[in-house]
Amino acid sequence: MARSTPIDIDWTPDRTSDAPVTRQIVDYMCRRIASGAWPIGSRLPSQRAMAERFGVNRSTIIAAIEELADYGIVEGRRGGGTRIVSNTWSLMLPGAPDWADYVSSGFFKANNATIQAINRLEFDPSMTRLGTGELDPRLFPRDTWRRVAGEAAAEIDALGYPPPEGLDMLREAIAAHMREWGVDCRPERILVSSGALQGLQMISVSLLSAGSTVYAEAPSYIKSLQVFQSAGMRLAGVPMDGQGLAVNALGHLISDGAAASSATSQGNAVLYTIPTNHNPTGITMPEERRRTLIAACMEHRLPIIEDCAYQDLVFEGTTPRALAAMDATGMVITVGSASKALAPGLRIGWVCADERIVHRLADVKMQMDYGASTLSQWVFARFLDSGLYAEYLESLRAELRRRRGAALETLERLFAGRAHWNVPHGGFYIWLTFDEPVHMGRLFQRAIEHGILLNPGDIYDFAGDNSLRLSYAYTTPEEFAGAAQTLAGLV
Repeated sequence: MARSTPIDIDWTPDRTSDAPVTRQIVDYMCRRIASGAWPIGSRLPSQRAMAERFGVNRSTIIAAIEELADYGIVEGRRGGGTRIVSNTWSLMLPGAPDWADYVSSGFFKANNATIQAINRLEFDPSMTRLGTGELDPRLFPRDTWRRVAGEAAAEIDALGYPPPEGLDMLREAIAAHMREWGVDCRPERILVSSGALQGLQMISVSLLSAGSTVYAEAPSYIKSLQVFQSAGMRLAGVPMDGQGLAVNALGHLISDGAAASSATSQGNAVLYTIPTNHNPTGITMPEERRRTLIAACMEHRLPIIEDCAYQDLVFEGTTPRALAAMDATGMVITVGSASKALAPGLRIGWVCADERIVHRLADVKMQMDYGASTLSQWVFARFLDSGLYAEYLESLRAELRRRRGAALETLERLFAGRAHWNVPHGGFYIWLTFDEPVHMGRLFQRAIEHGILLNPGDIYDFAGDNSLRLSYAYTTPEEFAGAAQTLAGLV
């Protein structure tokens, strides 16, 4: 049963301000909710009582309550008055930055030299890509693709602009797929993006303010972190252990940050996490840790961006439910992708969020590219609906497990006593850390000279970490073993 907490109003609008009175009241109420002073379940006073306390007409209160209801922050219940129902993402909708401001400012930051070299050399066919975040092209389901492409040629009559939220058939298929992840998802909560990174970019520029704090695992996926940095956000690394993000450490960081600033209390902080087959460490967070994380974020009113790019690629043990499956308050936004399991060239990702947030992001999407590729959307929808995607995943997981086993045997043979590493239960990556200091910049350059492209750990971390992200997904076991042999000699 919802709590009934007394609401204390000790503030009145500034009549000398240029801001409209209704806007001031909405902002004030959002601040009180974000700070936790007015918790979820609190019942608002009657409209007449609020009009008296704010010193305004009842019509002004009605307008303010309607705006808060439109954002999903409050909800009127028959016989129960108006109650607060959200204290995370919905608070970021009022007064969010205008995307047009970012378009004109050219905010993308340049990659550092190592990342630029990796981006360039990944297209060099002479390189053995020992750390790349992509499936081996030889694993692409060519026969299935030809079948689906033939159906597309026979059925698609035109390729016009799609709706900004995405094709209905794909939104329905993705919602059904997410229900397999344990998420009670409806098509209206899905927005199709041109890859998962675009989804993160849209969230950054339309829901988060410049100067916001983004908490993320240390290490974490560098390209996601760059999206946040380019939008003017501050990054804070959260330590990890063998079960993923350390929740106690997150709590300490939030408490320390709150002592120095009011980021979380003002709705200007968010957690970005990759709980399943984490990039770059390969760790999958167990369900109990996920529950603890959700509880901690609820306590601190910290909304979550959950990156599920590798959710379909668990090949050992049970796949934990997505964080969104444990979320009863709308605090989790989930980002998914077809790039890791199927084909990065499709450029199809998606965002699962409250419908109001989907509408906000759809407006931004129209300003960016007028919708993701209609053909790509149709193809991925057909893969999902036909059952072909599930069949393909079964064989892909078996192959990834085989390659992981061979890679672990190679590392044991070449690096035992010189380094240590994790044993992933899915995904692409083994996170190897040398036991003695290694000059990673020099190793990176020497490896290139020998035709091997590495992904040094320090491009993912907040500090030097003496580590490498190794991938068994792009090379055959024989190719991995040959490159690892050369690497061992270089080290």
